[in-house]
Amino acid sequence: MFGGTKETLPLFEAPETVLREYFAPHIADFEETIVPSYILEKPYCDILRAVASGDGKLYSALHKARVPESAGETIVRELCEKGVLYREESREAPLKRYPKQKIKKSLRHYRIQDKLRFRKPFLRFWFGFVEPFKSKLFEGDYAGFVAYYLERKERLNALVFEQLSDALLETHFARNDPLSLRGSYWDKENEFDIVAVTQSGRVVVGECKYKERKVCKNELNKLKAKSLQSGIKADIYALFSKAGFSNELLGMRDENLLLFELKDLKCLCDDEG
Repeated sequence: MFGGTKETLPLFEAPETVLREYFAPHIADFEETIVPSYILEKPYCDILRAVASGDGKLYSALHKARVPESAGETIVRELCEKGVLYREESREAPLKRYPKQKIKKSLRHYRIQDKLRFRKPFLRFWFGFVEPFKSKLFEGDYAGFVAYYLERKERLNALVFEQLSDALLETHFARNDPLSLRGSYWDKENEFDIVAVTQSGRVVVGECKYKERKVCKNELNKLKAKSLQSGIKADIYALFSKAGFSNELLGMRDENLLLFELKDLKCLCDDEG
């Protein structure tokens, strides 16, 4: 399910035949579900395309869309008010802790940025994959669109998997030590899929792997190294894997390590009734 539209399609395993035979021929019908409709026009469309195809960082997206920052910030605020986007605030500490503090020359142009996220997975799919080929789709030429999607679908699926994993982690801690803070984290050194804090103050650092191979202990070691580099003192590490885990990881007896597989997401459906 893409979510947020009157139409539905398989999300994780949308095959070429679905795109070519069902979605593409009815592109006009899908376009009519997009509200407000004016986001399909410039400069809204340019900004949304930049958000969908990049890392979501606010000023990076505005630069990519070639929209001035002042005008872009106004548009982004409107898109958030309309429920198209939401703004995930950076949790990175300011480089300057006091006004006259000197900053390394290499960091003088570094800028802490919030990230922009789509409220509805379908809109991210539309602006990331459909808009670049829309004119061709209306002409009945689907080849470029389908090839582009199949080449890049893992990136689309990975972000949705991260969002579901974040919700799963919240459910896991809900009964005994609920999360007071959750979401992704990024700084000048690294990006983390999940950094959460429980009400008791425990810090949980998570990594999500939407890959066809099992996650091994090396991924845990890399996550620990990243945390150390970014100055994050993790109490618990959580790994989320589409394809499961190596025997070495499964055999670890560590109460501060959580392992979640794709089947564990079923509890989110159960919670919804």
